[in-house]
Amino acid sequence: MNKKMREILAKIEAKQKLAKGYTEGENKDYKKAQEILDEIKTLKEEYEIEKRLFEEEKELNKLSEEDTKEITKKIEDKKEEAEEKKVSITSKFAKAVRNMIKAVDLNEGAGASGGYTVPEEIETKVQKLREAKESLRDLITVKPVKTFSGQETYKKRGEVTGFSSVEEGGKIPKAGKPEFSRLSWKVTKYGGYVPITDELIEDSDENIENFVTEWLADEDRVTWNKLVLATVAKNSETDLKDLDGIKNALNITLGSLFKATSVIVTNDDGVNYLDTLKDQNGRYLLNPDPTDSAKFQLRVGANVVPVKAFSNETLKSKENKVPFIIGDLKEGIKGFERKGIELLASKTASVEGLNAFEEDLTLIRGIEREDIQLRDAKAFVNGYITVEKP
Repeated sequence: MNKKMREILAKIEAKQKLAKGYTEGENKDYKKAQEILDEIKTLKEEYEIEKRLFEEEKELNKLSEEDTKEITKKIEDKKEEAEEKKVSITSKFAKAVRNMIKAVDLNEGAGASGGYTVPEEIETKVQKLREAKESLRDLITVKPVKTFSGQETYKKRGEVTGFSSVEEGGKIPKAGKPEFSRLSWKVTKYGGYVPITDELIEDSDENIENFVTEWLADEDRVTWNKLVLATVAKNSETDLKDLDGIKNALNITLGSLFKATSVIVTNDDGVNYLDTLKDQNGRYLLNPDPTDSAKFQLRVGANVVPVKAFSNETLKSKENKVPFIIGDLKEGIKGFERKGIELLASKTASVEGLNAFEEDLTLIRGIEREDIQLRDAKAFVNGYITVEKP
């Protein structure tokens, strides 16, 4: 019973006493008593309606609670299922690594039987670990491919011609004279190795997975960094000299085609240089991005350009020549990645001073395949500024 139902019952009780009073004693008034009884009838009807509403609400709440419990149970079940799947994947991966090592023929070295293709779930984890650290790969366009080579046809941003006007009922002509470009690619095999001890192989499944995935992620990230920088270097170096040179690169060299999507890519030395620049009123030109304080943006004349900073280790300065890569690298450079990381183990290999057999080690080799091509040389400037380092 809710508050309103109790209030109606109290009114009914009071009305009943009042009606009874009009049927007794010297102040009898049956007409008045009848009116009060009619009011009591109305109140009882109101009470029944309120009672039904109250019971309906209770039933609805009960159903809602059951639904909530059911939904909660489903969520918990899915969490448990995901956790079990995660444990299962980790265990399977660790078991596969152990089996790969056991499968090595100690007399013949690492044969084909020692190979193992990393499952998609582990490859996804490798990618996430790679993305957690600074990677030049994030600046370019990367396309996953299933074959070892191929070609793609495309139009550069500056070659778009637009549609032609057509008279009502007339024939639609060819849209200008578009010039299409062909980009050929061929994935190359890249590989490296890491020594592991028997103690690690006997360690927990999770530790084996963490060790191998972190190693693969770091090697993959650095490989892409080298490939991107080698492709950037295909554009001749431009001595920007100073802020005016950056402004000229944006306004003239890149122009309206690429300026709106351009980014200034530099290193710690470059950020230090930009952080000293001021306008005529003494205000610094390099400021935090108001939408993300961890990022920078540079005021260059009428333009505000995002600045992407990498460590000096990732993007090196050449003596006093500090790199300033300016433009749209996603338009300028395209990578092609063939999925499927391969692992191979050997207990007898000897490489660069490491002898697996003598030192009781296992060498694990990782192999991946990718290619990178210069798509549009006009989309970025391979610049530098000579600065005096502190």
